[in-house]
This record gives sequence, structure tokens and C-alpha cells, in this order.
Amino acid sequence: MITDNINKNKLFMGIDGGGTKCRAIIVNESNDVLGEGIAGPGNPLHGFTQATASIEQSARLALQDAGLADISLSEITAGIGLAGVNLPSLLTQMNQWHSPFKKMYLTTDLLIACMGAHQGEDGAVIIAGTGSCGFSYVNGHAFMLGGHGFPHGDKGSGAWVGFVACQHALMELDKLVPSSLLTTQVLAHLKVSNAVQLVELIANKPAAYFAQLAACVFKSAQQNDAAAIDIIKDGANYISDIARELLKQNPPRISFIGGLSESITTWLDSDIKSKLAAPLSAPEMGAVLYAKQQINNTRQE
Repeated sequence: MITDNINKNKLFMGIDGGGTKCRAIIVNESNDVLGEGIAGPGNPLHGFTQATASIEQSARLALQDAGLADISLSEITAGIGLAGVNLPSLLTQMNQWHSPFKKMYLTTDLLIACMGAHQGEDGAVIIAGTGSCGFSYVNGHAFMLGGHGFPHGDKGSGAWVGFVACQHALMELDKLVPSSLLTTQVLAHLKVSNAVQLVELIANKPAAYFAQLAACVFKSAQQNDAAAIDIIKDGANYISDIARELLKQNPPRISFIGGLSESITTWLDSDIKSKLAAPLSAPEMGAVLYAKQQINNTRQE
């Protein structure tokens, strides 16, 4: 990590809070990453206290990783992008939070993901992690598709894939569909053997819990399991449709990001795969760029 000639007044924290984890980076004036930190879920939709605790913990871990643990968060400006704050009530709640930072610039995880992927320039992103969403920012206009939250939305996401796998397992245990490797994988992963045990275990579990089961689906698909392949194809078709709508906004670039993106890209329609551009940087860096942009805009007013 680059820690020479540190000027703490020119340090920035970039934070990306999602449904499964919260990532933070600490950077210098040149945007060199000095340290990184990862904590628990950062989506206030699933708990305000958990989200704020994860933000603080990830930030402190980033300082520790950079060898800057003696610097207080109150001396650092933070750009923070969170899942869930596209809902006005949660945005208000988070803006009322007495954060530990010198200054907090809050926005959605979608905007920082887009800014990171395209280095602050216009573009679009499809996100498939714990949840799923499409977002573009072109000529000052933000456009969003999906992102309605689990379980009523987020098709094509890790949580959705895992949830549908459980639904399939229950139907198979009721002998309503043919036997599959997928159900065997799910039951083994969860250490259950019948429908009652499965229902008791998964009842009221959060999105992050079901997202952990996505690996069972992709592992089964690699072994040509028809049930797993059907689930992935359904999710991939949805992601492809999201991409087509985003492309109607004429973004200069479009990227596919998130923990599930690498696994599901091969299942996307060929016309969409050919248009995808590699993200230039991570959402956490997008959060830094957002904070710096807001500061510059304030100075120009």
C-alpha cells in the first residue's frame, strides 16, 4: 500500500454498502488505494443499525489496512453509496445519521457503481450480486430498471437464484418435478433431508442467506443439470432484457458488474455479451469520484 507523504486532509474514503457486505477503500489525493476494509451488510432496508455499523467497521478496517489507524474518521471525507437509499424514506433516515466522518456524501450504490465502471463518465451498468438492477447515467439523466428488492424483485440475482432453487427443491420433495442434482446439492449444503426441515430452516431468511445458495445452482449447471440450467437461463434472459432497455438510453459504455456477473455472463444473449465493456474501476472508487465531484460542484456555485 502507498503510505508515503500522507496528508490526512486530502484522504478520501469510498464505501459501497450492499445486501451482503460493505466495502471501503481509503485513497489519497491521486486516488491511489492505500487500504481496504470489508464488513457486514450495508443495506439499510435490512436494518439501519446493521448498515451504519458496517459502514463504520469497514472504514476503520480500511484505515488499519493502510497503517493509518491513528487517524480518526472525523478527519476524513467519505463518499458512500448504499443499496436501498433509492427509497426516499431510507435516504432521509441515512441523511439524518450522525456519521463519524468529517463530511459524508451519500448516494445510491447504483450511481457509484456506474461512476466507478466508467471512471466518472456517462455510461450504464447492469448489477447482479445479492440483488439485481440496471442503471444508466447519460447527459445528467439517471435511469433505473429493477432494483425492487428481494423477494418481490431482484430477478437474476444471487438471492433470486438461491430462492428459486429452494422452491424447486420443495417441489421435488413433493414429487411434483423430476429428481435433480440441484436438489441434492441444496439439501446437502443446508444439511436437511425433507421438506419440513427445509421450510423451517429457510423461513424468513434475508436475501444474503439465499445468495449463498447460488453456488449450488451454478455448480449443478456445470454438470448439465436441467433444473439448474433452466433457473440460470431464466435469470440471464431477464438480465439481457434489462441491458436492451439500458442501451436505448444511448450510453457510451455498458458494463456488467457484481458478484454474480462473471458466472452469468456466459448465459447472456450473444448480442448483449458483444456490447459489454470491462468496468474501469470498482464501485468504491466510484464513491470517491462522487464525493470529489460534489465538492467541486459546491466550489463552483
